[in-house]
Amino acid sequence: MERILIVDDDRSIRELLSMHLEERGYEVAVASTGAEGFRLVEEAVPSAIILDMRLPDMSGIDLIPELRKRAVETPVLMITAHHDMSTTILAMKAGAFDYIHKPIDIEAFDVALDRALEVRRISRGSDVVSVESQRPFRMDDLVGTSPAMQQLFKDLGRVAASHATVLIQGESGTGKELIARVIHSYSSASRPFIAINCSAIVDTLLESELFGHEKGSFTGAVATKVGKFELADDGSLFLDEIGELSQNLQAKLLRVLQEREFERVGGVKRIPVRARILAATNRDLASEVSAGRFREDLYQRLKVVTLSLPPLRERRDDIPLLVEHLLVKINQRLHKNLRRVPRETLEKLMAREWPGNVRELENLLTRAAVLSQGDLLLEEHLVQNGEPAKAKAAAAPVVSDRVPTLDELEKAHIERVFTMTKGHKGRACQILGISRPTLERKLRKYRLAPAGED
Repeated sequence: MERILIVDDDRSIRELLSMHLEERGYEVAVASTGAEGFRLVEEAVPSAIILDMRLPDMSGIDLIPELRKRAVETPVLMITAHHDMSTTILAMKAGAFDYIHKPIDIEAFDVALDRALEVRRISRGSDVVSVESQRPFRMDDLVGTSPAMQQLFKDLGRVAASHATVLIQGESGTGKELIARVIHSYSSASRPFIAINCSAIVDTLLESELFGHEKGSFTGAVATKVGKFELADDGSLFLDEIGELSQNLQAKLLRVLQEREFERVGGVKRIPVRARILAATNRDLASEVSAGRFREDLYQRLKVVTLSLPPLRERRDDIPLLVEHLLVKINQRLHKNLRRVPRETLEKLMAREWPGNVRELENLLTRAAVLSQGDLLLEEHLVQNGEPAKAKAAAAPVVSDRVPTLDELEKAHIERVFTMTKGHKGRACQILGISRPTLERKLRKYRLAPAGED
């Protein structure tokens, strides 16, 4: 039988929650001070701790870290009469699993407790995949055992041994720049890697960014500027989103690739191109050529070697490896310690469509790392299209299209509280957050019990 520890100096709250939890089949231990709570954590070994914000000998917020040290896997649910933002933030930051306001809504309390115990059960279970959190993360690491990725690794090895121009094709988020960096690191790692996003700069400025300009060549050119082609020197120049280039710049880039030299804007000196050209696009350039939006001669120059990156939905078996790999990266970047993933969560990740590919997966895991408080990746922290991956069971199922009136809801809630308190009006007032005269009026209104009866 699971044991719940209640740490609260309010006797009526202790009695109310104890009675309710015992009716649900739990063993209950109670403490009225933080010091007593410490002792019972070690003696009672609770499955969950219900902790009041204000205790006679210390603050509940200050108590949370110490309780979690003594019972690492035991969730702490904090209860308080305060509804302000700062205390909520401080409690969650300190490691509270959830934050419950007084007067306590028993249904909401049960939902929070059930969720906390379920997370504890998963955390203690054996069907969890471990992440090697101490493994160093390398920027140019690629992971995957799928046939598509294994073929890509072979192609990368062949490409790295040459100086050929490479066109990298793939949907947004598949990792095209990462592929470019891998090619660079295995062929000319000690030399510059210069990247430019062709879609992020307006056309009038992109020419200057690529080729540079001379002082006074146009209004605002107050000094000579060295362009990306020069900065890349004998390293690699990565032209991302090459499919966004205007027809004018396509013609100029074609000439540079043909002649292997260029001039700065406003300049006359011919500067040789020494860099290797790596280009990437999420467009089908062959279709763009057919539609007349991309020059065929430039396309032919770029696709000396073409690498196609598979979308994540076509290599779902790689997702567990990617999750482990990305969590190592995220843990190091955010100073977190997410190192365990329930197998059920992995299976649900593998079942998603992933329109945003690996980038979407990384963003999802980053969000989970920010929201997680322990070392377990929780499914509830994984979202897609703004909706929780796993709906919380806080709401009762809808059995009718009819919406109850406010009076009906209030009457039902008061009846539920009276059942819990066995008709004790003092405790009912405290739970409901109303005065004794107000309770008496509502009892007469709803004909629930004779006024004045205890």
